[in-house]
Amino acid sequence: MISTGIFGGSFNPIHNGHVELARQLLASAGLDEIWFVVSPQNPFKRAADLLDDEQRLKMVELALEGEPRMHASDYEFRMPRPSYMWHTLQSMSRDYPDRRFVLLIGADNWERFSEWYAWRDILSHYRIVIYPRGGSAVDAASLPEGVSLVATRLIDISSTQVRQLIAAGRPISDLVPDNVARYISDNGLYAKKV
Repeated sequence: MISTGIFGGSFNPIHNGHVELARQLLASAGLDEIWFVVSPQNPFKRAADLLDDEQRLKMVELALEGEPRMHASDYEFRMPRPSYMWHTLQSMSRDYPDRRFVLLIGADNWERFSEWYAWRDILSHYRIVIYPRGGSAVDAASLPEGVSLVATRLIDISSTQVRQLIAAGRPISDLVPDNVARYISDNGLYAKKV
């Protein structure tokens, strides 16, 4: 079985922190690959704040060039909205029986995990790997079976920060891959909206 990490997110836009975190998770969580599942509508975020699905997917594809064990996925684009991870994982498990899916979430999401749709079902059917996030503390000793906390390095970059810098006309070249920065600039993305 191929061990596949599911790294879901809006990626609005993807940044260097996402890619570096995935590199660390490949090693620390013992994964064969990571799929960046671009969410068309996160149940906890307003859809109006999101850039077009295809543009966000394109930026993920650009960011992952040269990363053979990381893949951009539009899987949720064909599913009902909002995107519930339980539905995604169940559907992927049917479509890819050669893979064992592992859910990758930040400590901030773990704190709200009991608010997720069908969270108990996710817990009982899938391994979950939690990575640290600033401002969120997870007690590893209190985690249920099948859930683990990995010691990845905290990376202080957020998509909100990137959007704010673009809107202010400031450079983002040290926060996103060069080809993503070019794509954003060439298409005038985020220039007027924070």
